[in-house]
Amino acid sequence: MSETGKVTRSHLQRAAYLYIRQSSVYQATYNQESTARQYRFRERAAALGWPSDRILVIDEDQGQSGGSAADRTGFQRLTADVGLGKVGIVLSLEVSRLARNCADWHRLLEICALTDTLIADEDGLYDPNQFNDRLILGLRGTMSEAELHLLRARLQGGKLNKARRGELKLMLPPGFVYDPAGRVVLDPDRQVQQAVRLFFDTFERTGSAWGTVRTLVQQRVKLPITVRTGPAAGETAWVTPTLSRVLRMLRNPRYAGTYFYGRTRQRQGLLTRWLPQEEWKVLIPSAHAGYITPERYQANLGLLEANSLRLRKNGHPTPAREGVALLQGLVICGRCGQRMTIRYRHARGLATPVYVCQAANQERGGHFCQMIAGRIIDEGVGRQVMDAMTPAALQVALEVFEELRRRHEEVDALHRAEIERARHEADLAQRQFLRANPENRLVADALEQRWNERLRELQAAEEAHTQWKQEAVTALDQATREQVLRLTQDFPTVWNHPQTSPRDRKRMLRLLIEDVTLTRGENIHVGIRWKGGALTQMTLPRPKAAFELRRTPPEVLEAIRALTKHHADRAVARILNGQGHRSGVGLSFNSESIRRIRAAYAIPAYADHLRQAGLLDSDEMIARFGLTEAILIKWRRSGQIRAVRGNGKDYLHEPPDAKSLELLPKLRRRPRSTRTGCQTPSGAGGVV
Repeated sequence: MSETGKVTRSHLQRAAYLYIRQSSVYQATYNQESTARQYRFRERAAALGWPSDRILVIDEDQGQSGGSAADRTGFQRLTADVGLGKVGIVLSLEVSRLARNCADWHRLLEICALTDTLIADEDGLYDPNQFNDRLILGLRGTMSEAELHLLRARLQGGKLNKARRGELKLMLPPGFVYDPAGRVVLDPDRQVQQAVRLFFDTFERTGSAWGTVRTLVQQRVKLPITVRTGPAAGETAWVTPTLSRVLRMLRNPRYAGTYFYGRTRQRQGLLTRWLPQEEWKVLIPSAHAGYITPERYQANLGLLEANSLRLRKNGHPTPAREGVALLQGLVICGRCGQRMTIRYRHARGLATPVYVCQAANQERGGHFCQMIAGRIIDEGVGRQVMDAMTPAALQVALEVFEELRRRHEEVDALHRAEIERARHEADLAQRQFLRANPENRLVADALEQRWNERLRELQAAEEAHTQWKQEAVTALDQATREQVLRLTQDFPTVWNHPQTSPRDRKRMLRLLIEDVTLTRGENIHVGIRWKGGALTQMTLPRPKAAFELRRTPPEVLEAIRALTKHHADRAVARILNGQGHRSGVGLSFNSESIRRIRAAYAIPAYADHLRQAGLLDSDEMIARFGLTEAILIKWRRSGQIRAVRGNGKDYLHEPPDAKSLELLPKLRRRPRSTRTGCQTPSGAGGVV
């Protein structure tokens, strides 16, 4: 069938879509002849009978590879319109322009067959519903995909062959540049070299990537990066350290002078997968100069791996981190052999560590194996460390001092280099502004703005240096050196010094101790395994429970028992406070607290002692001796009988003597006087 016979009225009533694509931005920019040929192919649609207003050109996929339809919005729109029956014919200069993937190509063929859509290229016109045409289109798609594979294989093979010789130029990390001969050398910028070396020294000192970020930010140190795109491409910029950037630098073997290629794999439609080092395609150690040695690079990777959550779950020691627990990450349960974790109890602003073995609870839902208060353990192990370190304290302290001095000088030199760079750029911007023609205001204004920006950068660098000097440890002069040397004569003073952080103690501890085993019984048995295999056994008293720590001291209870024999609760509290005694929770005493303590320990009150001595309360006096309340009050006030106030409002009285009892009938017969002193006869009435 001729080409004109394949085109029907139904096809002409629909639109003709011309699809144009170049595989890369470079081809779209410089291969103009190929692009022009594709645009001229719309004349083929006009020759087949389509009017110009019904010919639609899709060219939004310029610079996109045909290996996948995922990022090609133009091809996706073309496929959707074909499926909706809007397209009568799909035109492309070559089948490879439409797709270089069999899955995308055959999907388009299926949709074209269902909607009776024709396909045309430079070689002919095809109807997907006809077997011969469909066979040819299928072969053309397969050949297009095979062609792409051959092109990629040829390019990848050339790159791999060049990489095996170490000659393939790859993107270099900050701190390296290519010299005119194409060799990898250290960046000649002295500030860049100082920053990279300080970065690795900081990681070695802190022991973690996050600690490195925090330390550099506190020191106001920025890291160099190489700008990859934009007008400033290839220039060095300075940015604040981030965790992702720090991890990339630590895992990059270039800093150890190692050339590598092919450490990732990417399959079509899948994410990039990082490969272990033994599966890299090319690995050439000592290919160029580096900032660290290969051994130090491997040690850094090992430290990062040790800090990972995966190893912590498998029972490996954890790195030294924040917190007051001295043995964090080193404690092993003496019952089940699992590594113990840490919990903190907070009370009155203080954090108390507790070593917990929760492996059975996490894995099998059982009870905690052991829970041991950590303060007494840390103090005992600390004493062992101080005893072990005392002979070598002087040498250790000298090394620490030299490390502090060197670290301070490195950070100071880096800040000065940054100021020097900023001052140079400000001077350069000033000279450019002064050389500009003042009549050309467009150029002069831009140069003046650049000059002001450089001056602001210089001011910011100087302020950062000044602020760092104010916050940093500046006492590194001779006087401080002598002070440190005096401290080294007594290592316990250095260990317990307020400026020695818990993290520093943990790091020193890890240089001496492998692990510590705890077993709780009547007492706590501690087993210390030192570096080198030596063992130290130690038994510590079991820490008191919380209620035991809040219990009233025994000496205070004895004092209360003695004082309540002669004093009421209020007087007992006043005497105890005057003697400096405190309750189990550290508070002063009052009458209510004395009452609660007596009730808890069954201590008789002052009133109980008086009753045992024979004293009676008011009701008992009235009932036993026939007194009235007025007579009892009169005798008490006049001192005729001895009365003592108990812990309440009532009084306790000594029984009256025989003389007072003889006068009692006369007192009861005496008439009651009125408020005015007049007597009213018994039974008298009337109004007064």
